[in-house]
Amino acid sequence: MIFRASLLVALVLVLSGCETPTTQRYAISAENNQLIKALGTTGIGVGTFTPPAEFSQNCRALGALQVADGLTHTQYVQKAFEDELKIAGAYAQRDAKVVLTGKINKLEFSSSRGLTGGSWTIDLTLTSSNGKSMTVNEYYEFNSGFSAPEACRNTAEAFSRAVQNLVGKTVRDSAFKSLLD
Repeated sequence: MIFRASLLVALVLVLSGCETPTTQRYAISAENNQLIKALGTTGIGVGTFTPPAEFSQNCRALGALQVADGLTHTQYVQKAFEDELKIAGAYAQRDAKVVLTGKINKLEFSSSRGLTGGSWTIDLTLTSSNGKSMTVNEYYEFNSGFSAPEACRNTAEAFSRAVQNLVGKTVRDSAFKSLLD
C-alpha cells in the first residue's frame, strides 16, 4: 500500500512538472486601437526590439514560461506594437516614414509576491528613426495563486495584459507623437 501511494505521489509530481505555462497570442486592445487611430498618422514601421541583458523565464519548479508561436518575450512585445499599429491602419511594412525600434531595459516577473500575488515589470525604450526616443514602464499586478502550476499558468497569462498596458501607456504618452514626425 505504501509503495502504491509513493508511486502515485511520484507520478503526480512528474506530470505536474511537465506542464509548460504559455502566454497566448497577443490580443488587440480596443482602447489602444482607438488611441492609435486618434493620432491620425500612418506610415509607421516597427524594427527589431532587443532583449534585456538579464531575464529569467523560470517560474518556480515548473521551468520556463513560454510564449505562443515560439516567440521570445521580447519578440512578443515587438509583435504587439506591430499588431496594434496594423489594426489601427497606422502600420507600414515598406516605405515607412518612421521606424520604431525598441530596447527592453528590464523584464521580470514574480509569481509569489505576497504568497498568492504576482507581478510583471517591463521597462522599454522606443527609438524612432527620426532620432527621438522615449522610455515607458509597466508594473502589472495580478493574482497568481498558491500552487506552482496555477501560479505559473496565471503568470504566463498575465504577460499579455501587461503588454497591452505597456502599449497603451506608450501611445497615451505625449512623447509618443514626437516619435512619429
